[in-house]
Amino acid sequence: METFQVVQNYLKVRNGLPKNVNLVVVSKFQSADTIKPLYEAGQRDFGENRVQELLEKRVLLPADIQWHFIGNLQSNKVKYIAPFISLIQSVSSADLFAEIDKHAKKNNRIIDCLIEVHVAAEESKQGFNFEAAEEFLSNFASKSQFKGQELISGASISGLMGMATNTSDSTQIKKEFNRLTTLYEKYKNALGLKHLSMGMSGDYPIAIEEGSNMVRIGSLIFGGRY
Repeated sequence: METFQVVQNYLKVRNGLPKNVNLVVVSKFQSADTIKPLYEAGQRDFGENRVQELLEKRVLLPADIQWHFIGNLQSNKVKYIAPFISLIQSVSSADLFAEIDKHAKKNNRIIDCLIEVHVAAEESKQGFNFEAAEEFLSNFASKSQFKGQELISGASISGLMGMATNTSDSTQIKKEFNRLTTLYEKYKNALGLKHLSMGMSGDYPIAIEEGSNMVRIGSLIFGGRY
């Protein structure tokens, strides 16, 4: 797609969002040359789902880009992104969270993380199941110990992330997002949560109606006219 149309799509999406909703442009599979015009148009938050692709783009693009990791993150690759990543949106297990914490401390950083909660009907989607997420968050809210250690300080829980079922049934999507919003609101004050990342190109208006303050949009910007 021509650069002009990509930028026009981006501006249409961005300008249509409420002021309290942060846009993360999903730039996976897009070249640095495709991303740069969006940066020049004012976008700073970009989402990637492959470590190697992220590392390659990072050296080609401006240093003040806020990189979000939004894909399935393998524990043995955390060390590569720990020095610079702004937000890891896809923390799908306690073990991964502990690994992020370890590498955050090695780099003298606090790495913001979103706990990914599996609220969709599809088994293929990642994340804590709802009950496990509740237990994990409750442990932190009560300042309990984690794996025999003091409360983790290198990795910070700054919110929740979830994906709804890929369906045209808006009632089901609404119900799934609402469930995650309820969990977010329950722990928002106790944990100082800031981000509720729900909604992608096909369902972000519903996500915003249900309380999302961060949306991840890619195909609507890069995939065609909007």
